Amino acid sequence: MDQLRAIRYFVKVAETGSFTGASEHFGVPPSSLSRRVADLEAHLGTSLLKRSTRVVKLTEIGQSYYSEVSRILSQLEAMDEAVGQYQSSPMGRLRISSMVGFGEAILLPLMDQFSERYPDITLDINLTDSLSMLNRDDVDLAIRGGLAPDERVVATRLMDNNFMAVASPDYLERYGTPTHPSELRDHKGLYYRTSQGPTPWLCEMDGRLHDVSAPAAAISNSGRWLRDKAERGEGILLLPRWVLAPYLQRGTLVPLTLTPKVQVTPDPDLAIYLLYSKTRYQVPKVRVAVDFLIEAMASRHEPTS
Repeated sequence: MDQLRAIRYFVKVAETGSFTGASEHFGVPPSSLSRRVADLEAHLGTSLLKRSTRVVKLTEIGQSYYSEVSRILSQLEAMDEAVGQYQSSPMGRLRISSMVGFGEAILLPLMDQFSERYPDITLDINLTDSLSMLNRDDVDLAIRGGLAPDERVVATRLMDNNFMAVASPDYLERYGTPTHPSELRDHKGLYYRTSQGPTPWLCEMDGRLHDVSAPAAAISNSGRWLRDKAERGEGILLLPRWVLAPYLQRGTLVPLTLTPKVQVTPDPDLAIYLLYSKTRYQVPKVRVAVDFLIEAMASRHEPTS
C-alpha cells in the first residue's frame, strides 16, 4: 500500500466530505480512491470515516488522525517547496489571510510596495475576521488581532492593538461628555461584532471587572459603517487607535477621557500578530514576506494610549 497517497486521499475526503469531490481533485475514479482509503483503515485497524449515501463524516479517531496527518502533509509540502526553491528567487503564489480592518487600512498598501519589490510573487490575499488555521486553510501567513494564539505556529507581534472610546463633537454637544465609565449607560453605543460576538465595554473598579456597555444603537462587523455612524453623531464607538487615527486627525471624532479606562479585555497583551509556521518560513516567498512585514511595521510610529 502506498500509505502517503492513501493519507492524501483520506485528507481530501475529510475536507470535501465526499469521495466524489476528492476523486475529482486528484483525477482518479471514486472507486479507486475509496479502495485506497479502505486499505488505510485496514492498515490502521480502525474506521476513520462514517459513510452514508449523502455525506461522509469523520469518526472521533478519524478527526484526531486528520488533525495530525494534515499538519504533517502541510509541513512536507512546505519542505518540498523549500527544497525546490533553494537559493532561488522568491516566486509563486503567496496566500495571506488578514482581518478586514487591518487589511484595508495597512496591509494592502504595504503589499503594493511588496509587489514592486518582488514582482514574481503573486499575492492571494483574503480579508476575513474569521479565525484561520494555517494548516487547515492552506494559508502561508495570517494576521490576527487579539492575544498570542495557542497554535503551533510562530506568532510575531506587529503592533499594539489598544482600544479607545470616541464620539463626534456634535454627539458630545447634544448628550454631554462622559468622564466616568458608569456614565456610559446613559449614552448610545456602537459595537463592532467579532466572531465571538459584539465587543464588550469593560472597566476595572474596586478590584473587579465590570461591564459598562452603553445601550446598543448599532452592531455590525463593518467597522467603516460604524465609524460613519459615529461621525454623524449617532453614538460612542470603541475601536483600536490605529483604526481611528485618520478620524482623530481630521477632528471628526474625538477621544473620551474615561477614568478608570474602558477596555475590551482585562489582558494587557492585546496586539496584532503575524502568524506563520517555522517550516513554511524556509520557503523564499514566505521568508521575504515575513521579513518585509516585520520591517515595515517596525518603521511605523503608531501613537500609544
